[in-house]
Amino acid sequence: MKKIRLVLCVLTMVFSINTQAQESINNKKSKVEFKIKGGGLFTVKGTFSGMKGDFKFDPTQLNTSKFDICIEAASIDTDNNKRDTHLKSPDFFEVETYPSICFNSKSVSKTKDGFETTGDLTIHGVTKTVTIPFGFKNNTFEGSFTVNRFDYKIGKDIGTFKVGEEAEVTIICQVN
Repeated sequence: MKKIRLVLCVLTMVFSINTQAQESINNKKSKVEFKIKGGGLFTVKGTFSGMKGDFKFDPTQLNTSKFDICIEAASIDTDNNKRDTHLKSPDFFEVETYPSICFNSKSVSKTKDGFETTGDLTIHGVTKTVTIPFGFKNNTFEGSFTVNRFDYKIGKDIGTFKVGEEAEVTIICQVN
């Protein structure tokens, strides 16, 4: 009887640890929002969806925390079909050749205001190391950072008068 209790106790602990460490992304409530200057006079806002990936996050064991998340580049939506089609073209994201935008963390650390993760961001076939500050509340990760589109060869032949150089990006990832 004692052996059965011990086995059940161990199985419960293993299952509990595993479910805390591995979370699944709520694809319907997770997105990446962006805004970038357009035409020098207005701001274009949009989203990417189709977020998928694996991550482990434990605020008490950040050294084992890891994010490996991608979004579908073709999911870009600026509420303007003509613009979205152009953004998917070889002039910008070239989604047929580069279907995913991915982030793979190298580290996660605590900050004064929450957390930050540093890792490789791959857009349009170009990988750069970025740091993303984020908070975690109510099963939702939210972080914001700035991306220079020229660093990733996005619209490299389009000047900064028509499309701004830097986009403000906000990641909202809700987990189940």
